[in-house]
Amino acid sequence: MSSSPVAAKSATKRPAAAKATGRALQKGQQTKQAIIDAALGLATQIGLEGLSIGALAEVMKMSKSGVFAHFGSREELQISVVREYHDRFEQEVFYPALQQPRGLPRLRTLFSNWMRRTSAEIDSGCLYISGAVEFEDRPGPVRDALAESVLTWHAALRRAIELAKLSGELRADADQEQVAFEIHGLILAWHYEARFLKNPSSIRRANQGFENILARYGAPSSP
Repeated sequence: MSSSPVAAKSATKRPAAAKATGRALQKGQQTKQAIIDAALGLATQIGLEGLSIGALAEVMKMSKSGVFAHFGSREELQISVVREYHDRFEQEVFYPALQQPRGLPRLRTLFSNWMRRTSAEIDSGCLYISGAVEFEDRPGPVRDALAESVLTWHAALRRAIELAKLSGELRADADQEQVAFEIHGLILAWHYEARFLKNPSSIRRANQGFENILARYGAPSSP
């Protein structure tokens, strides 16, 4: 039995409607990503607390309701910015280091990539550092998102240190928590010295500090 003309016409419309819906969703995702990109740029300059739907709408040349529709709240916008920052951090610092052999080559690459990214942020500011200052004593979802991102990165750093111990390049009794703490301390000190005190020797001192850590925890050379 042949299908009716009405049914045939309806079937023709469905793929077209689905295609249009897909295009609308894709455009919506692109718009949301553009808003997050702009928000991240603002947050590195004025902090997460400085973000507002109104300020972002002005930058994006959109209505406040248009920006609000993509996030629903200022808090959700801030969390989206934290996640975007973390994704970029991983792409620039962590994932390239995985291409290096386990052990000191990978650990050195992690530190080098971290230094390179921090160097680029000396003028704009680091969201992990500024966010910690803004939210250190303010419990809530934004602080949780920041802390989770930093803890994820610290876990990756400790794993790289552990692999350097397993490869015999760091002492077996080296405490990876302590080594990671000292490496993180170098980054924080460098950022403070370079950004706030404008100390031109800070990058050299940070690199020397890293070499000192490796020497202090390095495995004894074979006779």
